Amino acid sequence: MTELNKAHTVAAGEPPPAPKKAKAQEEASLWMDAWRSLRRNPWFVVSAVLLVVLVTMALFPQLFTDNDPRACPLSRSRQEPSAEHWFGTDIQGCDYYARVIYGAANSMAVGVIVSLSVFVIGVALGLVAAFFGGWVDAVLMRLTDLVFAIPYLLGALVFLAVQSERSVWDVSLILIVFTWPTFARLMRGSVLAVINNDYITAARALGAGPLTIMRRHILPNSLGPVVGYAAVFTGIVIGAEATLTFLGVGLQLPAISWGLQLDEAKSYLQQLPHLLTFPLIFVALTVFAFTSMGEALRDALDPKSKKR
Repeated sequence: MTELNKAHTVAAGEPPPAPKKAKAQEEASLWMDAWRSLRRNPWFVVSAVLLVVLVTMALFPQLFTDNDPRACPLSRSRQEPSAEHWFGTDIQGCDYYARVIYGAANSMAVGVIVSLSVFVIGVALGLVAAFFGGWVDAVLMRLTDLVFAIPYLLGALVFLAVQSERSVWDVSLILIVFTWPTFARLMRGSVLAVINNDYITAARALGAGPLTIMRRHILPNSLGPVVGYAAVFTGIVIGAEATLTFLGVGLQLPAISWGLQLDEAKSYLQQLPHLLTFPLIFVALTVFAFTSMGEALRDALDPKSKKR
């Protein structure tokens, strides 16, 4: 066992530290290199600042406005943007700035819940399929193809249309059901790209079990593209929630979300364009922030994308 370990160390052209210490140093170096790369990326800085503002807005909306989004006297209905009401008022007389600020919570919640869930599901299934191969891979990939055959917006549209109540969790669950195959496919391809490397072969020769190999050797070297796409996907889901709600099958009143505001504004586009403009700007900024963050993370965490 000792000779094999020494041979592998010499073959790799590295000094012979203890295996656990070497692995810890390698992983620390990977994350430090990624962080240095991110700090030099201006798009990462811009997207990070935007996301900090948007997440703070979703968690602590009272920091951005003192107005109650549910205080809606009809006497101030349909007012244009002004110094008193920055985004004007809607049909019910609600302060539209407060509604947009408070709408961030539900829209962001759907994006985060769906992204985290499909990330866990996709990483687990893709890792198992690629590592074990054979019939395990065949069964999991055929299941993935079966769900993949249904466009996720169409599937969500059909299933949500027959539900009488549609909360954040209901919308999130349907989107999870139809979107996890993308992560499973991406993770499987990423694992297949590293599974035949020398350090995996050496770990098997040293007697490491499947769980140890997957946790210590495969995951740290294959998660980069998946982590990057997870950030991009969060923005996609937020846009999908707004689209579904705009089509009348997403979140329902009395919830407050950007999608609901877009849905309510579509009938007054010519008379009150500000009702559509402001929530649309916030949706676009959120999608842009997550997309830019995802691309920066992918470039920093995926060694193959780095310039040598």
